[in-house]
Amino acid sequence: MDTLNGIAPDGLLGFVRGTSLDAKTRARLAEAVPDEFFTYPGGLTARGHQELTYQRLRRAGLAAPPAPELLDDPPALCALLERAAIADPALFHVMLLHYTLALGPVLRFGAGQDGPRRAREDMESMASFGTLLMTEVGRSNSHLSPRTVARHDPATGGFVLSTPDAQAAKFPTSTAHPRVPKTAAVYATLVHGGREHGVFVFVVALRGPDGAVPPGVRITDAPETTGLQVDYAAVRLDDLHVPYEAWLRDGASIQGAGAEGVFHDPAGSPAARLTRSMGIAPAVWRAVISASAAITRASAGMLLAHSAGRATLGRLAPRRPLTDYRNQQEAVLGALASGYALTAVAVHAQARRTSADAGDGGGPDTAWAPWSAVDRDLALLKAAATTQAQETVSACRVHSGAPGFAAVERLNAYRGLTHAYMNAGGDNELILYDTARAMADLDRYAPPDPGAGPPDGGDLDSPAVWLFLARDTERRMRDRLAARVRAAAGSGQDAFTAWNGNLVLAARTAAACADRLVLEICAAALDAGPAELRPVLRLHALNLLDRRAADLLNEGVAPPGVLDEVWAARRRACDELAPRAGQLAAAFELPAAITAPTAFLDVR
Repeated sequence: MDTLNGIAPDGLLGFVRGTSLDAKTRARLAEAVPDEFFTYPGGLTARGHQELTYQRLRRAGLAAPPAPELLDDPPALCALLERAAIADPALFHVMLLHYTLALGPVLRFGAGQDGPRRAREDMESMASFGTLLMTEVGRSNSHLSPRTVARHDPATGGFVLSTPDAQAAKFPTSTAHPRVPKTAAVYATLVHGGREHGVFVFVVALRGPDGAVPPGVRITDAPETTGLQVDYAAVRLDDLHVPYEAWLRDGASIQGAGAEGVFHDPAGSPAARLTRSMGIAPAVWRAVISASAAITRASAGMLLAHSAGRATLGRLAPRRPLTDYRNQQEAVLGALASGYALTAVAVHAQARRTSADAGDGGGPDTAWAPWSAVDRDLALLKAAATTQAQETVSACRVHSGAPGFAAVERLNAYRGLTHAYMNAGGDNELILYDTARAMADLDRYAPPDPGAGPPDGGDLDSPAVWLFLARDTERRMRDRLAARVRAAAGSGQDAFTAWNGNLVLAARTAAACADRLVLEICAAALDAGPAELRPVLRLHALNLLDRRAADLLNEGVAPPGVLDEVWAARRRACDELAPRAGQLAAAFELPAAITAPTAFLDVR
C-alpha cells in the first residue's frame, strides 16, 4: 500500500473538488484559512486559545467573499467551512454560528427591515461575532416551546425579553470570553395580548466592542472543556428591553390602534411559525454534512500516512508491513471509501433545494423536534453523515495506536466535533424518531419499491443489489413499525405509550431509510462519476451492508451466511484498491499540515 505521495487521477480530483467553484474562488477560500490556522502555539491558556480562534475568524471573514454572497452560494460557504473544520474544529464551530445561525436569520427574517442594519454591518465587518441563543438548559426538546419570552411593550413599541428562571437559561452559547464582542440571534416565544404566538428570532447585542455586557444580560461561564474548545456559557435575560426593529419578524407585525396593537403573522399559526423560524436549518445541515466529509477525508489521510510502510513485529510474520493485515488494510481503505461516500452526500446536500429555502413549511408533522418539519431528508442526511464521520474518525484514531491519541490533538479534536454535532444542529436520535413517525404515518413519505429481486443474481458487487437490499429492508421495517403502532393504539394506548414502546424499532427503521438514501446518492455518483470511483463506493456500500446485517437477517431480506458473502466481496474490493490507496488520498488534496500522528518526530 503506497502513501500520500500518489498522483491522483483527474477524475477523482474533479469528483472531490466538485464543479461548482472555479479555481480562483477555491484559492481565495484557502487563503481565508491559511496553513498557519492548522496549529496553535504552545503555552496558551483556554482563554488565550479562544481569543486566537476569534482573531482567526475575523481574518477569515475579511478575506473570504462577503457574507451575503456566501449564504447565497452553498458550495462556497461549505468549502470555507470544510477547510475551517480540518484546520480547527473550534474555528469551524464559531464560523458556522456566525454565518448560518446569526447572520443567516438577520438576512432571511429581517429582509426589508431597517432595524437589524447595525447588527448586520457589525457581523459582516467582523466587528462583532454572531452567536445563537436557542436551546434551554432545564428541559429537553426546548426548541418546541422556549420558556424565554418576548413581550411587546406598548410604552416603547419594543419588546422585553425575559428568562423566567435558571432552568430556562440559554445553553450552550459561545459567549463567555470577556473581551470578544458578540451579537446573538435569540429564539423566544412571542407573547402578545395574553397569548403565545409562536417562536420568533430577536437580534441582541450581548457584548459590546470591548466585551462589556449590557444591563439585562447575565452570562455565566461554563467549566472549561477540551471536547470542542469554545467559550461556552449560559445566558439569562432579565427584562432586557430591545427596540421593535430587533424583532426579525419575517413579515409579522403589531399594528393598529390601542395600547397593544393588533398582531398579524403570515405563518398562520404558532406551529407554522416555529417551522418558519427554524428555516435556517438547511444551511446548517449542508455545512455539517460537508464538514463531516472533510474531517473524514482528513482522518483517512492521516491513518494512511501512519500505516503505509510501517513494519510489525507480530510473531506470525515478523517485519510484515502493517497494511498486509486485513484489519488495518480494511480500516485504511474503508476510511478512504467513507470519505468519498460522504463527499458524494455533501455534493448532493449542497445542490438540494428545500421548501425551507423558499420560506415555506413542507415537511411532515413532528413530535420530538422541529427539524423534520423543515426538511425531513436533509435532516436525516445530517444524522447519517455525523454518525458515519464519528465511526470513521474513531476507527482512524484507534488504528493509529497510541500516536493517534497522544502525539497530536487533531484526531481527538475531529472526534470531539463529530460527537458534538450528533446533538448540535438537531439531535440525531430525535431526527430518527420524527422520521420514523412520518414513515409510519405515510406523511410525505412513500415506501421505496425494491423491485423484483434480488437482481443480478444477488451479486454484491452490483449497485442494483445494494439498492434492492436497502429498499426491501426499509419497506419491511416500516410496515412492521406501522403495524405495531396501530396495534398499540387499537388496544387503547395513548400516542406516547404506543411510540415509547417502539423507539428501538423506530430508530432502526429511520436509520435504514438514511442508509438507503446514502446508497442511492452513491449509485447516482457512480453513474455520473469517473470509473475510478466504482470500487471505492462499492467498498463503502459493503461496509454499510455489514453494519446493517442484523436488520437484513431480522427482516428476512438476506439469508444466513450473508455476512460471509459481504466479507468476501470486501476482501476483493480491498485487493483492487490497495495498490491505489495513495492515489485515493492524493485526490483529497489535504494541506501539508495534515500529517501522520508521529510527524513531530519526523519518523514513520
